[in-house]
Amino acid sequence: MTTKQIDPEFGENPEHAKTVEDETASDDTVISKEAREVESTRGKNQETESQGPEKMDEDGNSSFGADEDDLASLSPTELADALKVARSQINEMKDSFLRAKAEMENIRRRSQNEVVSARKYAIEGFAQELLNVFDSLDQAAQVELAEGAVEAVVKMKEGLGLTLKQMESVMNKFAVTEVEAGPGVKFDPEQHQAISMVVSDQVESNHIINVMQKGFLLKDRLLRPAMVVVAS
Repeated sequence: MTTKQIDPEFGENPEHAKTVEDETASDDTVISKEAREVESTRGKNQETESQGPEKMDEDGNSSFGADEDDLASLSPTELADALKVARSQINEMKDSFLRAKAEMENIRRRSQNEVVSARKYAIEGFAQELLNVFDSLDQAAQVELAEGAVEAVVKMKEGLGLTLKQMESVMNKFAVTEVEAGPGVKFDPEQHQAISMVVSDQVESNHIINVMQKGFLLKDRLLRPAMVVVAS
């Protein structure tokens, strides 16, 4: 394409006209080159789409799925090897699935046990603090009054005994029970705590002689062991 331009400053200058023609030809060449690149890119995209969905192998490299023609081109030995690899991978995935399933089942069971335990022993802390109050009432109720004691003191002792019975009733209502301990009971290290051992002719060896402090259970959990003296 040749364009002859007349510059208003230089007029019909042959040299200047030649320069304009060269610049115009250069622009046409650039436009033609860009058009060819666009057509080439479009052709590559169409070719990629015709090959089907792209996949990633184990190494992260892209590859296209094998079709029936690719499988048909494999030899029986190659097919057997590929089948062996596939079965091995399936077994590994199955083993991983079973392990994960078993772990989830264990977590579920532990969670259920924790919930049941939390509900069952929810008052454990309160019950332990309550035992100190019970000890004070129990010791006060065991005080023997002398003959001729003031009537007010006698009434107070009677009221103390009634209060202790009410407290025992409330404790039993919430499954706080007394540990079996008394003279002649066999020593049980799971529920008794020996504070001393004494030789005795009246009590059999490894049996309780005396109870110094009562022990208690919350349902089947030990709140406090009984403090006892044991025969050696």
